[in-house]
Amino acid sequence: MPVARGPFDVTTVPQAPEDDPGFAAVARLLLDKRFHGPLEAVSRGQMLAVGGEAAWGVYVAIEKVEGTLDGRSGSFVLHHNGTMTPADGQRLSVSVAPLSGTGELAGLSGTMAIDIVDGQHFYSFDYALA
Repeated sequence: MPVARGPFDVTTVPQAPEDDPGFAAVARLLLDKRFHGPLEAVSRGQMLAVGGEAAWGVYVAIEKVEGTLDGRSGSFVLHHNGTMTPADGQRLSVSVAPLSGTGELAGLSGTMAIDIVDGQHFYSFDYALA
């Protein structure tokens, strides 16, 4: 399975929160990303997040990625699922939405890991093309 690695830039734009008096406020953010390296692409998406005073949190996000992956052009959708607890730390799953690949990326599947080092974001994308 090929692996694409590189840096990416991300801008988040907070949106008006959804307040529910019986539950923690849901934060909503717009995502704007620029991937560099084997994945030369832009993505736009949205993220929802909730956290609590006991240092727990969850988030989900969906982003549409458009550009080239190892020279193949097209688009695909990534979906994120993240959790954080004091006992388990942070857990993150980022996967290509099934059947979302278009153009030369039709049939794309895979998972992406995200690392943040000294404020810089990096991706490691394990993928396959059917």
